[in-house]
Amino acid sequence: MTQEKTSGFWRRFTLAAVLATATVGAVSSIASAADKVVIGALRFTSHAAGFIAYEKGYFKDEGIDAEFSFFQAAQPIAVATASGDVDFGIAGVTGGFMNLADKGAVRLVAGVLHEKKGVDGMMILASNQAYEAGLDAVDKLPGHSLAMTQVGSTFHYMTARIAEKVGFSLDEMKLVPLQKVGSMIGALKSGQVDSMIMVPHIAKGIVGAGDAKQLGWLYDYAEYQISGLFTSTKNIEERREMVERFVRAYAKGIADFNRVMLAADADPAERDEMVKIIHKYVYNERPYEDAAPLIISGAMNLNDAGALDITDVEKQMKWFQDAGLVPTSLTLDKLADTSFVETY
Repeated sequence: MTQEKTSGFWRRFTLAAVLATATVGAVSSIASAADKVVIGALRFTSHAAGFIAYEKGYFKDEGIDAEFSFFQAAQPIAVATASGDVDFGIAGVTGGFMNLADKGAVRLVAGVLHEKKGVDGMMILASNQAYEAGLDAVDKLPGHSLAMTQVGSTFHYMTARIAEKVGFSLDEMKLVPLQKVGSMIGALKSGQVDSMIMVPHIAKGIVGAGDAKQLGWLYDYAEYQISGLFTSTKNIEERREMVERFVRAYAKGIADFNRVMLAADADPAERDEMVKIIHKYVYNERPYEDAAPLIISGAMNLNDAGALDITDVEKQMKWFQDAGLVPTSLTLDKLADTSFVETY
């Protein structure tokens, strides 16, 4: 090979190498961008595992660039997940979610919040006015109004489970859909509704301030799978490995939360560190000194390792179907993909 030909060869080789490197870099960049995920959540202590996983770098460790999008109720999170506006949702298993699952848009992939006796969970409250008028026990709920976000919401289902346990019909109550949790709280405080069911970090604050009365705990009537982690069917089919990594990271957040926030003998310094993490997202408009007691007292039982109570999920599905809120064409396989976590 002549010097001229040799020189030309190396120029072409070098150019090809540069182009190849640029192409690899572009592909790598695309792969990295594909792991950007948006998480739909509520500013509740029960959603803290995601906040912990984010702040402690568990998502980053799994190659996931996560950000949060916050909502005022559970059902809109399911809609946003189905539309692709968010990639994962943490919310209650609602009628709206089930309808989207029946259409093949979303599926549960893990459990998050589960009622458990001995761990403060959802509180049943009465307005001061209703309490003074005689609503001083859960079995006296018939004939009274109850605030909820929407028809088919977790609040709707919780009330049905209470009615089933106590032995009355939902038709004996007036269920008032108010769309947002904030509207529910305002209606109870003002006496516009007689009762509601609420997460402990909010409920304890209301009762402690003298704005309502506690009637009982939901776990005495239903130890059930309140919320789960879900994603679009498209993500499961096209980005399965990413979903697996996300679930692993979220499960680490759950493990940290349960170990620190639910333990009676938790290390004070470690608990303080975790409460400060949660405070970035929950009650972040309040000074830490005011928010910390509410966050601590509002810690609820999360599913270890994200395990999913599929037995209870099936019970929920059947109730929604019997109530005419979800089509009978919905099956458990459409509702949940049980391949990501342990089920029971």
